[in-house]
Amino acid sequence: MNSLRVKEDEANEQHKSIIQALRAAAPEWTFELINFVAGRHGSVVEDDFYNKLEKLNVQAGKRGKILWAHVQRICEAHDTVMRSYYQLFCHQLLKKGEDGAKLE
Repeated sequence: MNSLRVKEDEANEQHKSIIQALRAAAPEWTFELINFVAGRHGSVVEDDFYNKLEKLNVQAGKRGKILWAHVQRICEAHDTVMRSYYQLFCHQLLKKGEDGAKLE
């Protein structure tokens, strides 16, 4: 849970200026930042996620589907990163091989 708190703090800091600008533009309104963050290696803390959906008044019956979609997007993002890294790494290895360099 400590990793989640760190990510939550980072997100709050990242969006602090936006919230301040909104508060200055509409002082009669109340603003609350609700961050949906992934933990280490894309993990999602279900209780935290569901609590945030509850704050947004999302119907209980829809929360599981929303969680599933959120996790799906995280997995897709991780897949894209891994494929990009693999493609770059393999390209560099092949290029070294073409130049006659020793492949390890």
